[in-house]
Amino acid sequence: MEAYCVKCKAKREMIDAQEVEMKGKGEVKRKAMKGKCPTCGTSMFRILGKASV
Repeated sequence: MEAYCVKCKAKREMIDAQEVEMKGKGEVKRKAMKGKCPTCGTSMFRILGKASV
């Protein structure tokens, strides 16, 4: 899955991506992807849209 790396300031394909749940507005669970940047190793995070839920 592609996400934005804040450290590299570029969109990159994240490695070791795993789906996680986070709290949203009104106690609704939101899905997100969490992984690492292949270039610098920084943690990356991408919130998935409602269509993915």
